[in-house]
Amino acid sequence: MKTWINLTAVALLLASTPLAAQTSMSGGTGGSAAVGGTSASTVGTGGTSTSPTGTGSSIAAGGSAATADGKAQSGTHVNQGNGPVLNSNTRAQAHDGGTFSRSQTRTKVKAGEDVQSTTRTMTHEPGSKPVKSTTSIGR
Repeated sequence: MKTWINLTAVALLLASTPLAAQTSMSGGTGGSAAVGGTSASTVGTGGTSTSPTGTGSSIAAGGSAATADGKAQSGTHVNQGNGPVLNSNTRAQAHDGGTFSRSQTRTKVKAGEDVQSTTRTMTHEPGSKPVKSTTSIGR
């Protein structure tokens, strides 16, 4: 009988102990800029999830640029930073003479802790002031 009471007490303690909850977060930013026959767009997104069996993270980014007569270029760089960190940097730019459109997105995922992303865009036509925009999530 004494053994049965001890097992029951252990079972009750285990039943009342909460299981570790799964936590997830994701986010990203993107933007486009266009003026005078030029355009540029970038996007970055990431996510991280922690469960009792471990932590996983992902990151993705891309961009494009276009112009009718000038030059367009885009590029994306993704790497693993110090510790459990993923980084991405995407740039896109198109220009035709003095007219240009530009976009840049930087995204950072810290496994199990944080997702940050910032997109900056800018357009410019000769004779006018540049038009700038910034969009951010995270810290």
